[in-house]
Amino acid sequence: MTSETNASETETDMTGTEHEQAADPVESLEAELAEAKDRVLRMAAEMDNLRKRTEREVRDAKTYAVSAFARDVLSIGDNLQRALSAVPGEADEAMKGFVEGVAMTEREFLSVLERHNIRRLDPLGERFDPNLHQAMFEAESPDHAAGHVFAVVQPGYAIGERVLRPALVGVSRGPGAAATGGEGGVDRSV
Repeated sequence: MTSETNASETETDMTGTEHEQAADPVESLEAELAEAKDRVLRMAAEMDNLRKRTEREVRDAKTYAVSAFARDVLSIGDNLQRALSAVPGEADEAMKGFVEGVAMTEREFLSVLERHNIRRLDPLGERFDPNLHQAMFEAESPDHAAGHVFAVVQPGYAIGERVLRPALVGVSRGPGAAATGGEGGVDRSV
């Protein structure tokens, strides 16, 4: 019986060793599979981020591609406005036709800008915003609260959320602010 017991123990040892050897490849394959899944997931996330970033860059390029050109043609709109402002109030019939033509040209110009997502900033009466406006002067204005725009020297323009040109404005100190020496609500820290 002793030889049978020894043979049986030897078989058990061999089977246990073979089982351990068989388990090691399964575990290593499972580890490799988990690692491969992790790499695939990371790669998919990276590709998704790349796709989103590319879409954003293309969208921005489409939106802001005309910025330099638009900035250059803004002077045309300014000149059309100056031409209309220079016409005396009482003009003869020939001049009225000319004024009407210039006004129509200016409206068409502004319409074309709007079609390309370029909007005019005409901030009269709005609170002064240093991101959109450039203060040219500050004065008393009985009709406007302190820190509000009471005069627009030159309108500004923005494309999308970016400012092409800030509006050149006069900012109110408020009524009687010169006598009190107040700051007029303009944030001078900017």
